[in-house]
Amino acid sequence: MIKTTSIASGIALGSAGVLMMSVLTGCEAPQQQQEQQNRFLVIEQQANGKYIVVEEMPTDGPSRAIIREKDANGNTVERFMNEDEMRVLAEQEYKKVQDGTSETISEDGGSGGMGIGGTILAAAAGAMMGNMIANSLMNNKNFSKNAASSNKSAYSRSAASRASKKSSAKKSFFGKSSRSSSSGRRSFGS
Repeated sequence: MIKTTSIASGIALGSAGVLMMSVLTGCEAPQQQQEQQNRFLVIEQQANGKYIVVEEMPTDGPSRAIIREKDANGNTVERFMNEDEMRVLAEQEYKKVQDGTSETISEDGGSGGMGIGGTILAAAAGAMMGNMIANSLMNNKNFSKNAASSNKSAYSRSAASRASKKSSAKKSFFGKSSRSSSSGRRSFGS
């Protein structure tokens, strides 16, 4: 009788573990979907002529932007930019990235804003050009740094903090980091 109860409790414990894992995995799926959505951007021209994103929101409709610029009299003028116009500018900037001439990948670019094409590419590369291109751009440390400094929206800061929490080193039960260096390992017989 003891074996039957321990087997039954083991099955119950295992089932509960599998159920918990599936529940936790299911909770993260909507966040990934949210980051792949189209964007609504408000982009503002700075005094130096460069642009920064001041507002950013995911949208169910097509990507679009409102561009705030100063006219010849110093008045703020807003113009609407649709997804096709944004895609053209993002593609032009991506060609510059491939040629190595884009300010989005330069060491000192982005601190005071970027050109309109670079700003759009930095804020909405996934929505404009696809996630594979966006991921390859974000792997470039200069692009990542410049994209972060040209995007001042609260949504961007919130998404960045979620991403940094996900990518932090995981701790094991005994408190050691899951990342280890190969220099500290010893093989049998050494």
